[in-house]
Amino acid sequence: MGIWSTLSGRSKPVQANLDALFSLPAAAVTLQTAAGFTPTGVGSVCYRAAEGAAFAQAQNDVVELLDNDDDPDVERSTDSFGFTWLLARQSPDDLSALVTDLHTVNTSLEAQGFGPSLLCSLVGFTDPAGRRLGLVYLYKQGTFYPFAPTGPQQRDNLLEIQIRDLVSDDLPVEKDLSRWMPVWGAPGL
Repeated sequence: MGIWSTLSGRSKPVQANLDALFSLPAAAVTLQTAAGFTPTGVGSVCYRAAEGAAFAQAQNDVVELLDNDDDPDVERSTDSFGFTWLLARQSPDDLSALVTDLHTVNTSLEAQGFGPSLLCSLVGFTDPAGRRLGLVYLYKQGTFYPFAPTGPQQRDNLLEIQIRDLVSDDLPVEKDLSRWMPVWGAPGL
């Protein structure tokens, strides 16, 4: 950071490291062995859809790329805040394939110039007691955080802190807890 940036209070935004998504399978092993959480085989990417034919074409290309057979593995939905969620499904035993799909969505949109529209990616987990957990990747921060919903507008903060401590050696975890935004009703949870 230069002197002018320091004086004006401006800093460079953190660059997303989409390759960090490939650390999720290692974190999944840690979650399974230490806490009993296993992947659900469902993940999603959240972004603000842009207007225009270029974005629509980029979005359709990504869906076609991932949904290459007769069994639809990709679903698109819009939440109550106007954000678009692209949901991908794979076998729960093949987290690497799911991560590759999520990485493909992110890098494809980024390569077409729509990187600023990307918000987060999420991978779902569950345990034998039925508790749900999402590991959320913040695109603009390049970090992950756990999200554990327990009901409508309720979350298990203690579990989230425990999961943070478990996966901190496997993933770059967001240190600022104020960025651990709830993603109520996110596809994949």
